[in-house]
Amino acid sequence: MKSDRHGQAAILSPAQIELLFTEGLQSDRDRALFGVCLYTAARIAEACSLKTEDCYTTTGQVREEINIRKAATKGQVATRGIPVNPELRSLLILWQPSAGPTFLFPGRHTSHKLRHISSDSAAVILREACKKVGIEGASTHSFRRTALTQMSNSGIPLRVIQEVSGHRTLSELQKYLEVSDSQVKGAIASLSLLSYVGKPKFDELEPTSPTVPLS
Repeated sequence: MKSDRHGQAAILSPAQIELLFTEGLQSDRDRALFGVCLYTAARIAEACSLKTEDCYTTTGQVREEINIRKAATKGQVATRGIPVNPELRSLLILWQPSAGPTFLFPGRHTSHKLRHISSDSAAVILREACKKVGIEGASTHSFRRTALTQMSNSGIPLRVIQEVSGHRTLSELQKYLEVSDSQVKGAIASLSLLSYVGKPKFDELEPTSPTVPLS
């Protein structure tokens, strides 16, 4: 967990996600921005630099897929097309009237070289939202880690998750995935399937008390 901006970003629970999106994040823009991060597993820099045309049609309808361009990805590996789920669709519909003509999330200062909201600004917004609802250890990276861990816990093959995340290798992806104590216990419990027929019974392993002769 992050402490004073050090360490891994916390995985968000469903209850924390509910708090953030209903009470912590204060605008349609902020909910749409972090909704993109959560529901597409995008990096914050990728979400901040999304172009409006990659999310909406020319008539303002939300596209079936969000297009994360190669130029915006870490290492500029490849362009990714991520299907839009119902939760994200609703957030993008609410934000559509305010989306910028070029960038989905325009910055305040049109003269700035980025012309879209910056990752640093997004981090400040999230810190204020987390403070408001009492969530500790979260950062803008928490949404990506949460999304990828959720997919892994749901049994989605790693190779499929890699297509969503854009990681170059599976080893890079696996660093993001959190393993809980219950999952480790479940993994060991599954070894009981390897039990053999002639194993001793539990009561056979109980120590026997010495017989005390009656006086």
